[in-house]
Amino acid sequence: MTIVKCLVWDLDNTLWRGTVLEDDEVVLTDEIREVITTLDDRGILQAVASKNDHDLAWERLERLGVAEYFVLARIGWGPKSQSVREIATELNFAPTTIAFIDDQPAERAEVAFHLPEVRCYPAEQAATLLSLPEFSPPVSTVDSRRRRLMYQAGFARDQAREAYSGPDEDFLRSLDLSMTIAPAGEEELSRVEELTLRTSQMNATGVHYSDADLRACFTDPAHEVLVVTMGDRFGPHGAVGIILLEKKPSTWHLKLLATSCRVVSFGAGATILNWLTDQGARAGAHLVADFRRTDRNRMMEIAYRFAGFADSDCPCVSEVAGASAAGVERLHLEPSARPAPTTLTLTAADIAPVTVSAAG
Repeated sequence: MTIVKCLVWDLDNTLWRGTVLEDDEVVLTDEIREVITTLDDRGILQAVASKNDHDLAWERLERLGVAEYFVLARIGWGPKSQSVREIATELNFAPTTIAFIDDQPAERAEVAFHLPEVRCYPAEQAATLLSLPEFSPPVSTVDSRRRRLMYQAGFARDQAREAYSGPDEDFLRSLDLSMTIAPAGEEELSRVEELTLRTSQMNATGVHYSDADLRACFTDPAHEVLVVTMGDRFGPHGAVGIILLEKKPSTWHLKLLATSCRVVSFGAGATILNWLTDQGARAGAHLVADFRRTDRNRMMEIAYRFAGFADSDCPCVSEVAGASAAGVERLHLEPSARPAPTTLTLTAADIAPVTVSAAG
């Protein structure tokens, strides 16, 4: 069963009782309010597709105190299928992950005809959605509970970028970007497992580490499972990277580095590698990084090469425990201290805590 990632609500006689253009007041029941807030806690985004006067309908949502829960709203007089399609496109979600709820059979039929992969529900079912498996993700993480905030921040960030007329680096500085690298906690492990599963372009090995694999490393004192999070003046980016490191006195084995593709343009990968190189230099340890070429991770190879990782016959490469898996290269770097990033403030609360301030 594919989990729903976004529920698109009709308004009149679906989200609320009553019709905006005909009734002085509309009523949002406690049951529906609980559905809205609980779906939000579960990390399921919500949007609106309504045939209505936009300003009037949105004013009602604000007055009822639920407008903030909807990441997108298509309120007008066009076909509902077009509204749902636009919402899916803007969120970059497949139609199979979208659900639509409406009190009118004709509207549900119109959406189902044009978007057969979208799951459609009658309004009478709204109060029972929370009990359905497709609305019940197996785990709840820090990021899932703030997913709406991350998407809303992303939309605001994109609008600011479109309006900005200066150089890209100046725009990045204006964001007040911050990155934190810290040991994974119990709650973060499920999120970083998801990162290894979903990230292909910026995954150094293309390998998926299961929750059990990560927990085994998490409890092994020779390993560090580090989570990379980011934020800026618009809000959180959430967990955007994972570092899996096995430490020996003179060699650090970087078994996995994966970052979300959405933070590539912010220089996240280079910042992580510069920080790791600096930490290795401070510890007097060589770095050995696993890398497997895939059809999609060319960008990660470039990041490693720019950071100075290369093929090497240094004895520390052969000292790394275990033979490399099929297709995995082991790249080597004898690190030296690296300069601070120019567009990121980095806080690293792990092997050797250090704070790097962005250049002015």
